[in-house]
Amino acid sequence: MTIFVALDGTGLVAGTIACQAAGSEGHLRGMAVLPQLRGGGLAQQLLEQAERYVRQQGCTRITLDTTEPLKRAIRFYERNGFRPSGKVQDFFGMRLIEYEKAIEVAGRARADF
Repeated sequence: MTIFVALDGTGLVAGTIACQAAGSEGHLRGMAVLPQLRGGGLAQQLLEQAERYVRQQGCTRITLDTTEPLKRAIRFYERNGFRPSGKVQDFFGMRLIEYEKAIEVAGRARADF
C-alpha cells in the first residue's frame, strides 16, 4: 500500500489517500481531507496523484469501496468517472459498494468491463 499525504502551510496533515497496484488493477483506500479544507480541491489533487501512481504501475482499472452514508464522497467519485461495478458486500451491517473506473496506460488499451 502506498500512502500520499497532503500537508497544509504549517506542515500538518491536511489529507491522505492510500492506493495499491496489483496486476492490472489499482485499488484506492482511505481518502480523507480535514473538514475545514473540503471543497477546496485537495481531494481532487489526492485522487489525481493516486490515479497517476497506479497508472504508472501498469494498471488499466481502478477500484474503490464506499458505503451509502458517504453520499458526498460518492458524488465526488462519480464526477471523476467512477461507476458502481455491481459488487456489493456486507461491512458490519452496511452495504459496501465497489466503484470502478477504466484508466489509460501509455501504449496500452483501457480495461473493458
